[in-house]
Amino acid sequence: MIRRLLFTLAALFALALSPVSASAQTAPSKCTGKFVNPVTDICWSCIFPISLGGAKLWPGRPDTNNPDFPICACGTPIPRIGLAVGFWEPARMVDVTTKPWCFPNLGGLKLDPGFDIGRGQVTPPQMGGGRTANTANYHAHYYVYPLLYWMEILTDFLCFESASFDIAYITEIDPLWNDDTLTTLINPEVALFANPIAVAACAGDCAAATARLPLDELFWCDGCNGSMFPMNGNIAAHNSPVQSSRLAAERLLFKMHRQGLAFGTAGSRALCGKYIMPILKKSQYRIQMTNPIATVSGKYACSPIGASTMPPDAGRSYPVGGEDFGYLLWRKRNCCML
Repeated sequence: MIRRLLFTLAALFALALSPVSASAQTAPSKCTGKFVNPVTDICWSCIFPISLGGAKLWPGRPDTNNPDFPICACGTPIPRIGLAVGFWEPARMVDVTTKPWCFPNLGGLKLDPGFDIGRGQVTPPQMGGGRTANTANYHAHYYVYPLLYWMEILTDFLCFESASFDIAYITEIDPLWNDDTLTTLINPEVALFANPIAVAACAGDCAAATARLPLDELFWCDGCNGSMFPMNGNIAAHNSPVQSSRLAAERLLFKMHRQGLAFGTAGSRALCGKYIMPILKKSQYRIQMTNPIATVSGKYACSPIGASTMPPDAGRSYPVGGEDFGYLLWRKRNCCML
């Protein structure tokens, strides 16, 4: 009897010390999210200001520089005369989640491709280099989302992007997204900015982005959120879920520009068409949260890249149902309206 009891206790002790099976370790929790309502979940005041040349027809939030002259000409061999207009358009969306194949902006859709790609995680505080830090790793998805064109707010307006909804990029199948070493293939300049002086300069970008617009000259900085490098989902300084998820979304946007999948649309150079922009011009974008809780009003509802996440997004992340994030990217558009 005693021998049987000892055997049972030993078996239970061994079971308690044994590692959890791989399926149990990697089984993701429920994917959460909701479809973006184009009426109630969009900050429609973010479309302003609207400009004609250098004049503001309808004032609004801080704006990038517009062409000074209201008349423009595009086309060859005989140029056509038009008006130089400027506005902000909801053009792209981004999912950010630790759960692979989870799409918060598609109503919490969870795909099952039949193979394990590995899930992201947020690690607890760990001591490293004499300080305590949290880290995180995210998956992300990039959508084409030309909302103004779909809703036909203005018909026959050639400046709207006439595209269809599309999931343009998913990081689950990108070998560079979770590997800092492989990522240097597309951002080799990271070696130039891995020093205290370059990092300290990002404090100025943080202040500028929160007050008005980010500093495009400091392209390696993501303002208050951290560094744009490496261009992947590995977040070395996870201060809050909103801060680190925004950083992952903004890194993905930079990655799209670096890979030629996103283009410049602001300034005089963009009047006659989009242009290649391998170095992200941060002031061209604003970012608005759509999941788990949409920010639709207030000064910071669609804040610039690198702006502080404290004013607009505090309290918009919560356990279980509020851990998968969705963002809407507002893009500045300068166009010659023919």
